[in-house]
Amino acid sequence: MKRDIIIIGGGIVGLATAMHLKKLRQNLNILLLEKEPLLAAHQTGNNSGVIHSGIYYKPGSLKANNCIRGYAQLIRFCDQESIPYELCGKVIVATEKQELPYLEKLYHRGHENGLKHLQLLEKEALLEIEPHVNGIKGIKVPQTGIIDYTAVSMKYAEIFEKMGGEILTGQKVREIRLKNGASEVICNNSIQETRLIVNCAGLYSDKIARMTGQETDVKIIPFRGEYYELTEEKQYLVKHLIYPVPDPNFPFLGVHFTRMIKGGIEAGPNAVLAFAREGYTRSKISPPELLETLTWPGFIKVMSKYWKTGMGEMYRSFSKRAFTHALQRLIPEIQEQDLTPAGAGIRAQACDRTGGLLDDFLILENEHAVNVCNAPSPAATSSMSIGENVANRVLMRMD
Repeated sequence: MKRDIIIIGGGIVGLATAMHLKKLRQNLNILLLEKEPLLAAHQTGNNSGVIHSGIYYKPGSLKANNCIRGYAQLIRFCDQESIPYELCGKVIVATEKQELPYLEKLYHRGHENGLKHLQLLEKEALLEIEPHVNGIKGIKVPQTGIIDYTAVSMKYAEIFEKMGGEILTGQKVREIRLKNGASEVICNNSIQETRLIVNCAGLYSDKIARMTGQETDVKIIPFRGEYYELTEEKQYLVKHLIYPVPDPNFPFLGVHFTRMIKGGIEAGPNAVLAFAREGYTRSKISPPELLETLTWPGFIKVMSKYWKTGMGEMYRSFSKRAFTHALQRLIPEIQEQDLTPAGAGIRAQACDRTGGLLDDFLILENEHAVNVCNAPSPAATSSMSIGENVANRVLMRMD
């Protein structure tokens, strides 16, 4: 059967795109392919479950626009579909004077991005709402919340299938053959033909993009984020989500404390190079994928510039004491015995040939495909907006 559209990738972005396409054009024959037995098995199902407000992102960027718009769409969708969430708010905390200029910049950036009711907190006000935090100043962001993004993804899939969309799991894409204006997608269990491909393959989006004939100068570098959980008797130390002021040179937010929608409090993540694209543990190594990473010119340039930071992250991965010490910058009372090992997630971070870690979403198009080549956090929060954006691009091509 020749499909109108094949979507590769059953994470939250792929599913949101599928749902929007069916809502906009129900007569299209759309197939979604997922290589795992279950949907939302990777970045979607292993993130911290935060509903991001959009305070961090450069005004006018794809991240800022999609996060602000996607946030409102997500809240409305969850209200309509009775998906639990909580807008518990978060505080961004400066622990040193040198962080104050960037904290102020974040406050003004939040206003530029349209956030209301942000509060710039002096030390006394900060301690009133988070009495155990170590900070000299902070920002309270009331819009931030927590949610289960797997539950959101399952609802997207349910709506898509109810409207006639088809989902096939266990379908790893091995090759894409381009012929006569169509694409033949060869999977391990089937061969599918389509007019247009939508690539939402996350950790393998660069590889799928190249299969579609897309010229791209970026490679996905996998970074593992490892978490601990606070023991029950120490959860009183955290009232909101508590974040540090991020290093503006890196697309990571630093170790922080996150309340979870199902209960409990996570501490982390770090950001260590994973030795496989799906290397959720230190022992998971893929020699071909690791060699690809280590020989990529952009990664070599990143490491030559930031090797000390990278070694520090790796040390914290192996040393619970060092991880605890990093958390103590925010809450000094935390001790090693207060932390129990939790899960880990992988961030698919696009890196260009010149050593740039792409800080914005990247969507590339060619004759055969629309390729979502970089969609890290806040892609889950932004999923409805990204899905709508991609769907509109696809429909313009169809027309």
